[in-house]
Amino acid sequence: MKERIRCPWPVADDALYVAYHDEEWGVPVKDDRKMFEFLVLETFQAGLSWRIVLHKRENFRKAFAGFDYKKVSRFGKRDVARLVCDAGIVRNRLKIAAAIHNAARFQEVQKEFGTFTKYIWSFVGHKPIVHTLRTLKDYPVQIDEAVVLSKDLKTRGFKFLGPTVVYAHMQAVGMVNDHVVGCFRRGAK
Repeated sequence: MKERIRCPWPVADDALYVAYHDEEWGVPVKDDRKMFEFLVLETFQAGLSWRIVLHKRENFRKAFAGFDYKKVSRFGKRDVARLVCDAGIVRNRLKIAAAIHNAARFQEVQKEFGTFTKYIWSFVGHKPIVHTLRTLKDYPVQIDEAVVLSKDLKTRGFKFLGPTVVYAHMQAVGMVNDHVVGCFRRGAK
């Protein structure tokens, strides 16, 4: 059987990482709860390796009420204290506070636009941007659309969502197709 050609970033001996690349990364997300999940995970990924966060994902799911943004927005001091002590997640008080704060902002955007995904996808004209990348060196740190989206999120009060984090989010949720030329996922939906 012929070996699949993949993007150069998944670590081959990490089955979870490879599965994430093969099944999720770059697949267009149109569900608000899934979109919120990725926003939370990307917030915690800031300054860290995605691999670290990916391996803690199920712990994050439990800690953050299944990524139910309505529940998360109601988290209080006890929840923050619980999360700061949870070794299963990244225990950064500022990121924890940002995730809770962002859950409330998320709902404000929903009220204004009907859904969060309708709002966020408008920054790419409701269809994925397709880049032509061949190597790891070809991946930019951020793109213009991520800068614009990050600024808009900040004006709406979101935290920990700078252009680099927003670009990673856009890649994860399929707003940007950054599978390299030759990757078996590049043309997949």
